[in-house]
Amino acid sequence: MKIVTVGSKVFVTSFQLAGAQGIIAETAEKAFDEIKKLMDDTSVGLVLVSDDISKLLGDKLTVLRSKKPTPLVFELPAPGSKKSDVDYRKLLKQILGV
Repeated sequence: MKIVTVGSKVFVTSFQLAGAQGIIAETAEKAFDEIKKLMDDTSVGLVLVSDDISKLLGDKLTVLRSKKPTPLVFELPAPGSKKSDVDYRKLLKQILGV
């Protein structure tokens, strides 16, 4: 199963360096549209969304998650957020249990 990131260029690029696919979405609405498409893709197992975008989506993202158990939609700190010293490669390994 694939891992796909959705967020800003910096967020997506950080995960592409670790081998994940990515979709750059500069607005919350664009991100939501992309996440909806990914929810219908059976080859996607995990969608990583930057928290700056997921905050703006709020309940819409929760409702979408409740409709389908897979792919798992997981929120991570965006680059430059208060949790800025994030090692994305290490975080991805923790999520995957590697």
